[in-house]
Amino acid sequence: MVFGPLALLSLIALWAFSLIGSFGLLHWGLGSQITGPGGASGFGVDLYMSGTTFFTLGLGDATPRTSLARGLTVLESGMGFAFLALVIGYVPLISQAFSRREVSISMLDASAGSPPTAAQLLRRHFQDDDADIRGLFRDWERWSAELLESHVSFPALAYFRSQHDNQSWVAALTTILDVCSLVVARVEGRSLPTARLTFAMARHAVVDLCAVFRLEPTPPVDRLPPSEESRLERFVAPVGVRLRTDEAAVVKFRALRALYEPYVQALSSFLIMPLPEWVPTEDGNDTWHTMR
Repeated sequence: MVFGPLALLSLIALWAFSLIGSFGLLHWGLGSQITGPGGASGFGVDLYMSGTTFFTLGLGDATPRTSLARGLTVLESGMGFAFLALVIGYVPLISQAFSRREVSISMLDASAGSPPTAAQLLRRHFQDDDADIRGLFRDWERWSAELLESHVSFPALAYFRSQHDNQSWVAALTTILDVCSLVVARVEGRSLPTARLTFAMARHAVVDLCAVFRLEPTPPVDRLPPSEESRLERFVAPVGVRLRTDEAAVVKFRALRALYEPYVQALSSFLIMPLPEWVPTEDGNDTWHTMR
């Protein structure tokens, strides 16, 4: 199941109303030992008492008549305090972590396309002479580390979908791994230490997250068959990016892909978040172009 912050709030509300209803049913099962306004009793009064107790209103117009009912009221009051403390402490952390994750994903749209692709990121980055690819790798190394720590601490974040179509954290992370593997193994004159560090951090993230969800690596579908590899070479050639074709480079490239593709494939299938292509489609439009 994939959802977002609004769905989380809906689940929290459902959780609260379920607890209120459950305590109301407990009072009712004990024989409705609650006296309401005017001496009324029954399930309606029990439910009203449960609601005012859970949210710690303390109105005093409904009171328990027996020790058992009073003990149940105290228990629900304590649970209400714990529930509010959990919501106040937990939801802002989730929201902040989600926002930090999505800022970089949204920025990736302008540089890597929608959905993001390694070829588009390389082409747009290298066609700008002032672009700092080392800075790009450093930024995404930190993003991968933050993603790992936040999603291991709060696994529910992994289910949160991005706010825009054709975007997801799985696709963004896969694109960065694709670019790093290309730069390390195939791009002539661009085997940067920062690319290796970013690859290591991003791969660490996907492996650990698979462990969190107890996912086994999945034999991946070949995302870069020979026809797509030729198209990749043609796509990046106009900006001066040349891909090595010697056997050592090709073997190294395949070995790097084998280190992460089974894990991102497992995450993709589990979270229902499609993996990106290596090369963008000819009729694709970026999200920032199509927004009105």
